[in-house]
Amino acid sequence: MIEYDDWRGVLKTDNQPPSLQTANTGNIVINTFGGHSIHALDTNVGTIDLMVWGLGQTGRWGVQKQRSGALDAEAGFQPKTTRLDPWIRGGYTWSSGDDNSVDNTHGTFFQLLPTPRPYARFPFFNMMNIEDIYGSLILRPDSKVTTRSDFHSLRLTSKNDLWYTGGGVFQPWTFGYTGRSTSGRRSLANLYDTSVEYRTNSKLTLTGYFGYAQGLAVMQQIYPKGKNGNLGYIEVLYRF
Repeated sequence: MIEYDDWRGVLKTDNQPPSLQTANTGNIVINTFGGHSIHALDTNVGTIDLMVWGLGQTGRWGVQKQRSGALDAEAGFQPKTTRLDPWIRGGYTWSSGDDNSVDNTHGTFFQLLPTPRPYARFPFFNMMNIEDIYGSLILRPDSKVTTRSDFHSLRLTSKNDLWYTGGGVFQPWTFGYTGRSTSGRRSLANLYDTSVEYRTNSKLTLTGYFGYAQGLAVMQQIYPKGKNGNLGYIEVLYRF
């Protein structure tokens, strides 16, 4: 179990009307509890890996009760072949949203202190009020080279909640998350991305990444003149 307590009194990012949001200055006290199960099954044709985890949250969101949750189910297959050494994965992630902005319960799953990029390499979304159906293909044609291509079909869990972005608390006077109203829309985006990692030696790794986000109804409503997005980067990692 993880207990999280935020006593800063900054304006909370949620779907409450402005008058209720401003008045809700109490502490955030959230208890997160859950479990997971991971399995790897060796067969004659390759290894099948399975993972499932689930979380529940209780506590207080200022004056509101916190009642939220999240779950994830994944499966992968690594065939017994030395050529390209592939790993195929797919899964589904769900996190709760808040259906009623004026009641006494905050139903949005709260991502405590995340590290977004390992899970959302183009981090225009996080694990708050989100449904994510995804697939991944990893190829390792050489001991020094790894390529990874992902697809994410993203939509909001609750049409009455917000599209949340951000990576959590990073300074005392900022909440750490932002939210945008979607006017009842749920379809967020399709994300296509790929990366190539090259390990020149035990200390130096070079990585190139490119992601394309095809904006759907939510982004079309917020950004009518530019609903699609691109992100690319080159990374140099040196281990001392």
